[in-house]
Amino acid sequence: MSYTYEYPHPAVATDCVVFGFNGKNLEILLIERGIEPYKGMWAFPGGFMKMDETAEVCALRELKEETGLDIHILKQLGAFSGVHRDPRERVVSVAFYALVRPSDVAGGDDARKARWFAINEVPQLAFDHDYILRKAMQQLRKDIHFEPIGFELLETSFTMADLQRLYEAILGVHFDRRNFEKKMLQTCILQSYDDIIDDRLKMMCSRAKHSTNSIPCLQKLTISAHMMR
Repeated sequence: MSYTYEYPHPAVATDCVVFGFNGKNLEILLIERGIEPYKGMWAFPGGFMKMDETAEVCALRELKEETGLDIHILKQLGAFSGVHRDPRERVVSVAFYALVRPSDVAGGDDARKARWFAINEVPQLAFDHDYILRKAMQQLRKDIHFEPIGFELLETSFTMADLQRLYEAILGVHFDRRNFEKKMLQTCILQSYDDIIDDRLKMMCSRAKHSTNSIPCLQKLTISAHMMR
C-alpha cells in the first residue's frame, strides 16, 4: 500500500570527515567542488542519499566516487539541520567520520580535486562544513580519552614516539615522554614487539622439541621493542 504525506519534507545528504596522519600532522580529506553552489570552494566528500540507501551506504559511495578512497568503517558524528545550511533546498546532512592512513586520492564525479590538508591549514569550507569540522574534532578528542582509537592512523608496528606524536597532533598539547609512555602501558592495549617475537620463538621451540626432525631450538633474538622505544 502506498502512502502520501501532505507536508513538505527535506532532502537527506551525507558528509564524510576523514582524518589522516602523516607522521607529524593530523590531516583532513577535502574535495574542491566542481559545481554550484560554492563552486571552487573546498568541502567534505558527500552528496544526496538515494531512496534505496542507508545513510552509511550513501556516505561510503560518495566518498569513493569523489575521492577514490574505498573504506568500510565509518562512525556517525551526527545530523546537521541548520535551516539555511544549503542554498538549494532544505537539506539535512548526516555526517560521519573515519580514521585512515593517508593514501593517494583524486577528484571524481562532481569533485574537481581531492587532497589532504594539514588540520591547521584547512581553508574556509563550503556550506556549514567549518562547523561540522569543529564538531568532528571535539568528538575525536573526546573519543581518544575513552577508546583505543587512532591506531588506524599508524603502521601495525610503531614506536612510542610515533604514538605520542599522534596524540599530540589530535589533542593539540605536548606530553612529557616518560609520563606518556607510563600511561599508555597502563592501558594494557599495547604489546612490545620483543614480547611478540618471544612468543613466536617459544612456539617454534616447542614444535621443534616434539618433531622427529632434527631442528635445533632457536636462540633468543635481540630485537628492539618497536612499541617501547
